Amino acid sequence: MTAAVLQTDGLVVGYGGRPVLDGFDFALRPGEVLCLIGHNGAGKSTLLKTLFGLVPRQAGRILLDGRDLAVVQPRALTAAGVSLVPEGRGVFPGLTVAETMSMGMWAAGIPKEQRPQRLEWVMSVLPALKTFYQQRAGTLSGGQQQIVSIGRALLSQPRCLLMDEPSIGLAPKLFQDLLQPIRTLQQRTGMSILLVEQNVKEALKISDRVIVMKSGAIIREALPQDLADNAKLMELY
Repeated sequence: MTAAVLQTDGLVVGYGGRPVLDGFDFALRPGEVLCLIGHNGAGKSTLLKTLFGLVPRQAGRILLDGRDLAVVQPRALTAAGVSLVPEGRGVFPGLTVAETMSMGMWAAGIPKEQRPQRLEWVMSVLPALKTFYQQRAGTLSGGQQQIVSIGRALLSQPRCLLMDEPSIGLAPKLFQDLLQPIRTLQQRTGMSILLVEQNVKEALKISDRVIVMKSGAIIREALPQDLADNAKLMELY
């Protein structure tokens, strides 16, 4: 059996001595889009941040390709093919998109001679980047800023993409316009995506599997079509 790309075993994470995730087990399979849904405070974003090394764990294991990660650090995970699109986009308003992407390539450790081709590849996935490439991020719309955030995450050509609430502040149509190129890329390359999302209806359209969380625990695992009925979804919240 193929090892999960990312997996947790008995994961314990908390703030101020209070656990948010307590003995949490989950697995992201190769080549799937796994959507993580649940009410605010369920622990979804905490899980993503912990998987990427932004929040320390108190106990349990995080495994990458079946290997136990003794230390979880963003730089090492990026080098191993894992990338994060953070909640709130995380763009610097005073930097131009060009400067943001340049900094992203430096942070990802992409060799200088490979950077022009890498940038061209990202723009082939997200062609809208070209239209505001010289603008400062602070002058862009929410949707444009999200394109920048996703583009920056794709610079390392990840095989595993973590996306934390990418729809915040976006109209459903704009959200779909953002996600469809990512879904197309995922299907073409076999990339795995862990998507944390409140806009459940739109997220289900591009997902292969769904995990529902409540109070730091998984209460249901389902296929998107199983949750297409709004009444079924409301029962889970």
